[in-house]
Amino acid sequence: MVARSYGQYCGVTTAVELIGERWALLIVRDLLVGPRRYTDLKQGLPKIPTNILSTRLKELQEGGVVRRVPLLNCGLVYELTPYGRRLEPIVLALGRWGFAQMGDPGPDDVITADSLTMALRTAFRPDAAADLPPADYEMHVGDVVLRVQVSDELAVTQLAPPAPPVGGRLPSEQPDVVFAAGPGIRLLISGDVTPADAIDREIVAVVSGDGMLLERFAATFHIDPAGAAVLPA
Repeated sequence: MVARSYGQYCGVTTAVELIGERWALLIVRDLLVGPRRYTDLKQGLPKIPTNILSTRLKELQEGGVVRRVPLLNCGLVYELTPYGRRLEPIVLALGRWGFAQMGDPGPDDVITADSLTMALRTAFRPDAAADLPPADYEMHVGDVVLRVQVSDELAVTQLAPPAPPVGGRLPSEQPDVVFAAGPGIRLLISGDVTPADAIDREIVAVVSGDGMLLERFAATFHIDPAGAAVLPA
């Protein structure tokens, strides 16, 4: 049963009733990265009250969006159902749409491993990546460390904070470049600054490896904020 009925017979109404309550869509966002324990979800959404998290998870389960399943060595976890996973292109499109109005972060705004992972998925351009050689990045933003491996597909591995149970293995090879950035990296993704300017303005700092690969990064991860987003092919 949905938490609130708008009393209209419409697909948009049904969607809003399923995922329109506060925090629901962010829970879906994080579960698009992979299965999560309750504690993982709470860590990734540090401002959500525990009673609201429990309520939203119950509502999403009742709506057929989320299910609770056992995962080896992790106990019970929450994951999206096949129906819930069909939200992925919608969430990515919302991320591209919202990018234009992000502005600078507020003093209490946080960047989490899951939100940054989804931001990279949002900005990823598989058409551009297919025309470029593969690249392997290690990206540091605050306390978050991601390994970002790009070929014609995108693979993101969370290295820090301690990764929740998303499966897979940690990369064994060294990255091609390690770089650190703050929220200002959105200026690189939007094309408002070039990689060289980003380094000069200390938006990005190359820690090790081939800094020229930032040019490839900027070509592979791009959202045009002035109107329609650059959509994947």
